[in-house]
Amino acid sequence: MDIIKSIEHEQMKNAIPDLKVGDTVRVHQKIKEGNRERIQVFEGIVIKKQGGGLNATFTVRRVAYGCGVEKTFLIHSPMVEKIEVVRVGKARRAKLYYLRDRVGKAAKTKEDIGARIETKEIVIKGAEIEEAPVSEEVEAPVAEAKVEETVAPAEEAPKAE
Repeated sequence: MDIIKSIEHEQMKNAIPDLKVGDTVRVHQKIKEGNRERIQVFEGIVIKKQGGGLNATFTVRRVAYGCGVEKTFLIHSPMVEKIEVVRVGKARRAKLYYLRDRVGKAAKTKEDIGARIETKEIVIKGAEIEEAPVSEEVEAPVAEAKVEETVAPAEEAPKAE
């Protein structure tokens, strides 16, 4: 392998979700504010996928408060925590730019009725998972000793009249 490809291969995620254009996805993205990090969720329709390898991107569109918002995410970015498919859509085109001109319910794609929402992941790196040997621990029965509890009579305080 050449040097650039080996460095790119190190930066790639092990498995990425199987995204298609027209799917409604929920992208969990890390946002850094000052010295703390939080997760922000962006949900919308995938309108395009492009590129390959480490530079592969996808664009998600949603309408927020009457204004269309599009965000482009790198698939292998460390800032993208996870991507989950909410709904599988039917699309007969590779780029759904015509959704930009649509308003309301017309801006949605038809749902693929028979499709199941599966968490399919495309394995990129050959992740070798080694299973740790399972060791069984047998606890010896402990003889319980009888403990006698003594109850001390409570002293009664004089009543104030």
